Amino acid sequence: MERNHHQLVALAAYIHQTRKEILESWQQSVSADPELTTSAAITHAQFTDSIPRVLDAFEEALQASDGVRLTRAELEQRAGASEHGLHRWQQGYDLRESLREWAHLHRCLLVHLEHYAMRVAVEPHLMARARETLVRLCGEGASESASRYTQLQQAEAAGRVRDLRAALEELRSLDRDRAGMLREVAHDLRGSVGVITNAAAILARSTSEHTRVRFFQVLDRAIHSTQALLGDLLDLSRLEAGQEVLDVSEFDVSALLRDLGDSMRALAAERGLFLRTEGPTTLTVHTDRAKLQRIVQNLILNALRATELGGVQITWQPPIGDAPHWTICVADTGPGMAVAQALPLGQALQRATEQAHDSEERAGRAEDPSVRSSSAPTLPSGDSQGTTRAPAGEGIGLSIVKRLCELMNASIELETAPGRGTTFRIRLPNKAPGDATEN
Repeated sequence: MERNHHQLVALAAYIHQTRKEILESWQQSVSADPELTTSAAITHAQFTDSIPRVLDAFEEALQASDGVRLTRAELEQRAGASEHGLHRWQQGYDLRESLREWAHLHRCLLVHLEHYAMRVAVEPHLMARARETLVRLCGEGASESASRYTQLQQAEAAGRVRDLRAALEELRSLDRDRAGMLREVAHDLRGSVGVITNAAAILARSTSEHTRVRFFQVLDRAIHSTQALLGDLLDLSRLEAGQEVLDVSEFDVSALLRDLGDSMRALAAERGLFLRTEGPTTLTVHTDRAKLQRIVQNLILNALRATELGGVQITWQPPIGDAPHWTICVADTGPGMAVAQALPLGQALQRATEQAHDSEERAGRAEDPSVRSSSAPTLPSGDSQGTTRAPAGEGIGLSIVKRLCELMNASIELETAPGRGTTFRIRLPNKAPGDATEN
């Protein structure tokens, strides 16, 4: 018995001493196989990866003198084989290639066993045991490797299914959003067309010059509002179709925002509201000037529409420390929205749109020219009645803001609470996409 164990220990030592030759002959055998091509793209270390661990287990199994050591060797061999399946999956093998490699490893180990038996006198039953251990090693190794490979493949497939489901749900959500947007557009267009129709009807039957002048003004404002709404719808369609491109330049955004505030202050004053601007005297940025102006303008118009008391403040801030972005905020003192800050921005924008529509409908009913002679429909302000309202189509305006932010790699955040107003915060990158100075 002692002599048998000594012969098996010697055989295991031989396998260990010739491991480098075994691995090299295995790689050469695989390389010579015309049906195995993936191995040519990886290094020797990547190719052998977990096989030394498998060979350690084979050596341990050869010289195991009791069931405990044999069980331990089998567990180690399975772990190494499972790791082989993981590596081959990561390296882009297909399952057939991975299994075919095990056949080559089996053959190479068998050649070394026979070579040893020819050089050293080994009891026949011991060599039979060694061959049986080798068969079990390669058979179970291939099985474990294939099992791990299949598990990973199934997990990847399940991940793709989840991704596809998520993409499908996103498409459905976009479809619902688009349907909601179309309803909003129809609402706004219906309101504008109603004003135009009613004003035209009154003009047709009126003989008073004063009435004609007043309703010509109503008609003119309604037509301009409809044109602006259709223009916004066209712009949004272009953005969604990916037809808009950035025109990045370097400019002083402080001057742009102050000028924009000055140009829109009269609209705020007509509604009895303030419009303030606050920020550094100069701030040079690299971004698309026209698109940035459109974002801020749309947010200001939306804020003016939602605010009845107080006003709107536009602030801007340069990068803080090493921050990769600078910031613009548009804050109003309106009623705020009854939505949690954790809600996605799209839902918050939708709620803003619905609440603005409710205000617009109430104002429209109060000022409908078919009911009484007055100016165009207005939103009530805290200090005046019958003032000029901001343009229709705030839902499209906010959607344009969101799309433009996506195009400019800017983030948009919303802070709102009932009775505390609403703040839109835009964070723009210091280097815009397509900036010629970026490199």
